[in-house]
Amino acid sequence: MRLILAVLLALAISGQSGIAWAKSEADESTAEQIAAGTGAVLGSAVYFPFKASFCILSAVASGFTLPFGGTKSANEVASAGCRGTWAITPDIVKGKERIKFVGEPPPSEGPPK
Repeated sequence: MRLILAVLLALAISGQSGIAWAKSEADESTAEQIAAGTGAVLGSAVYFPFKASFCILSAVASGFTLPFGGTKSANEVASAGCRGTWAITPDIVKGKERIKFVGEPPPSEGPPK
């Protein structure tokens, strides 16, 4: 019952925002925008638990990396799993953006002074 209410709420919200998108995306119909919004909500509902599990596992793996590779390597392992795309957006559903399951490491600051 809660899932049905959540889907109906998502459809109602994406239907309301279709009016706002109509000016910026003149070549797309309202139905296409609603479909992309609905796909984004449902896609995020499926994708998020996998991404959260991957982040948790990378955090555990970084704990094992710390004694052997140091803090920089442990940070890179944790960052790779926890950065990146966390939610599916309508642009991802439309193919305008790509999903980045594994994130980029933080920029290195160079050697300590």
